[in-house]
Amino acid sequence: MADYYILLFGIAIASGLVSQRLKYKFNKYGKIRLANGMSGAEIAQKMLDDHGIHDVKVISTPGMLTDHYNPKNKTVNLSEGVYSQRSASAAAVAAHEVGHAVQHAKSYSWLQMRSQMVPVVSVASGLSTWIIFAGIVLMASGGGQLGFLVSIIGLLLMAMATAFSFVTLPVEYDASKRALLWLENTNMLEQSELKMAKDALKWAARTYVVAALGALASLLYWAIQILGSRD
Repeated sequence: MADYYILLFGIAIASGLVSQRLKYKFNKYGKIRLANGMSGAEIAQKMLDDHGIHDVKVISTPGMLTDHYNPKNKTVNLSEGVYSQRSASAAAVAAHEVGHAVQHAKSYSWLQMRSQMVPVVSVASGLSTWIIFAGIVLMASGGGQLGFLVSIIGLLLMAMATAFSFVTLPVEYDASKRALLWLENTNMLEQSELKMAKDALKWAARTYVVAALGALASLLYWAIQILGSRD
């Protein structure tokens, strides 16, 4: 069990370091103005047009690094800085989010799977830990069989949320791949700017990897706690 806590601590440290590094990279590349002078919103619209996607809107959303694609209303939501900024980091983020729109238009299987999981996971991720706690309390108070069953239900819900984290990985990596391929093939960015965009998206992808590993570590911890109590 001591080894587990060391692993969990290591993942937490890695998550913090990756998050800080990501912010540093985006701030650094956000200060370098693009040679073409285009904003994130303009780059996103150009990529949509080049892919023949005319039913998706590019809009601004509050916050920092809150960029996302919404398949329900078909909107590319760019954070305020990315929407109006004319930098390598803005270009990378804008193109990445449009990458999701391209996935949607092409019925990319991993995105479809992820979208189907969202309704269940949105509930499961919030309730799983509480249900596990309730089961453990029941087991401790004498309701062993019922408590164990409740804990298993919570564990299954947590497993769904963990699976969602891993399904997210190919979706995010593929969106970045599509974004960088388009940026390069269209000569939208100069070579030095393209290198910055690749670096920024590389660090963004690593946040999803760390999150998935953290979710898996939590799942394994609770599985050991619950199943170990039956010995």
